[in-house]
Amino acid sequence: MTALVVLILCWLAGWATLARIKPCQRPTTKTPQPAAKLSVIIPARNEEKNLPRLLRSLQNQSTPPEEIIVVDDASTDRTAAVATELGARVVTPPSLPEGWRGKTWACQHGADQAKGEWLLFLDADTWFEPDGLAEVRAEFSAVGGGALSVAPLHHVERLHEQFSAFFNLVMLAGTGAFTALGDRLIPCGLLGQFLLIEKTAYVRVGGHAAVKERVLENFWLAEKLRAADVPLFCRGGRNVFSFRMYPLGWREMMDGWIKGFAAGAGKTPLPLLLLVIAWMSGLMMATGNLLLAKDVPVCLFVYAAYALQVGWLLRRVGTFHWLTALLFPAPLIFYFIIFTRSVWRAARKQPVDWKGRKIHAG
Repeated sequence: MTALVVLILCWLAGWATLARIKPCQRPTTKTPQPAAKLSVIIPARNEEKNLPRLLRSLQNQSTPPEEIIVVDDASTDRTAAVATELGARVVTPPSLPEGWRGKTWACQHGADQAKGEWLLFLDADTWFEPDGLAEVRAEFSAVGGGALSVAPLHHVERLHEQFSAFFNLVMLAGTGAFTALGDRLIPCGLLGQFLLIEKTAYVRVGGHAAVKERVLENFWLAEKLRAADVPLFCRGGRNVFSFRMYPLGWREMMDGWIKGFAAGAGKTPLPLLLLVIAWMSGLMMATGNLLLAKDVPVCLFVYAAYALQVGWLLRRVGTFHWLTALLFPAPLIFYFIIFTRSVWRAARKQPVDWKGRKIHAG
């Protein structure tokens, strides 16, 4: 009986961390049109394959941005040419200075060049759904500005991509923005793929220069914004904003998650981290009990409850197959392996090769 109570509490911990993945509100005829000019800034290093989808999605919006800036971060492919052909303004920053990360340097340089009152930083492997930008603008106006981050819906197309399931869930849980408390709990982190921020707030906290050496700059920048009393909000991106991560295969996916996931855990508040650990412990206990088959009907019921929970959550963060939820121990074990490697590399200060640069995990 005690074990069953523990499993139920761990199951509830999962709901506590991800119970409210609130979407952006849809604009109506009564929704006032934002007067602020919007500058989109896209840091891009060797992104010739990803940029067309993002840039075309921006051009096809009912309310396109006033300015699109692609910051060419020392690309060795046709990134700059593709961006120019698709109507973006391309800027090339000076060589990467000592102490900066490539992305933070590109973001800061793009922000310095931007003319808009609102700055929207986007990763190149993302795109907007039809009228998605109008919904984002409406949401930003409704919350009163500050900083807004939208969690893109993960489009999953190949088998190896299914194994990113728990990375997606933990990434959202780590922000503290989607708990049962909703907006009553100020987020402790922002999503790295999307940041919409008032330029005055961005300048006030020092911009990306204030977090220039960080891998997960979104978490560190959120800390600066919180300290400056800038309101922070996170929303789900279903039907608004999407992305596809690591489509090239296992190696790209493993290196991508290893390079900074341990740092994200280090920035997660202890109570939230304990809830995530409790939930994952419950997932493993439910699996272990089923394999041991001590009480088959009860074990099947508990396992099914966890599988349904995982499936419900995955439907809100991506297009994962239902079998990924049913067989959740497989992506969960993969998560533990990669997380352990990330911690190990961070402790030993071992770098990861990422787009031609050495990136230290953590």
